[in-house]
Amino acid sequence: MHDDKTTRGAGRPRSAEKNDAILRAALDLLARQGYVRMTLDQVAAAAGVSKSTIHLRWKTKADLLTAALAAVRTADAPPPSGDVRTDLVDILRDFAATIAQVNGMALIGTCLAEEDHTPELLALLRARSVLPRRALLREVLERAREEGSIRPDTDLEAAVSALIGPFYADYLAGRGDRPEWAEQAVDLILTALRPEGTGK
Repeated sequence: MHDDKTTRGAGRPRSAEKNDAILRAALDLLARQGYVRMTLDQVAAAAGVSKSTIHLRWKTKADLLTAALAAVRTADAPPPSGDVRTDLVDILRDFAATIAQVNGMALIGTCLAEEDHTPELLALLRARSVLPRRALLREVLERAREEGSIRPDTDLEAAVSALIGPFYADYLAGRGDRPEWAEQAVDLILTALRPEGTGK
């Protein structure tokens, strides 16, 4: 009865390939149809699995979307190089690649649109994807502050928002897919935050 599960943790599948296909299908349907309209039958059809295969892993639609949103994370983010500019640019590029891979702008729009009716979706996206990415950028900026390459009174959360913000602003202005956006954002912020007397 439970031969499709591992011995540890109910609902965990043996097949990582099936697992990934289900999660990708769930994210795609969430972005295109919204939480209310999407069904587990649709996810099963899109993933090429049976509905019972999904139920062996996740008991409800909310459970499935929890796992799907949790998969939009930074596990494959580039390792730090030690150079502040390089690390900030790499994190931003990886962020943009992740957004493209999971149809992320539509997904974000859906989570925002559903906020009144299903607030847990936006909360989950924030906790599982947005905040971990911000934490990576903040860690690099903290290192820069300790090294003295940015001002000691820098508001790091504001700096993080300023680094990520151009991606969304460019998308809304029809200027998306500019390969140089990450370098430009980083250079603007590092220049603005440079300590007095350390350069032009």
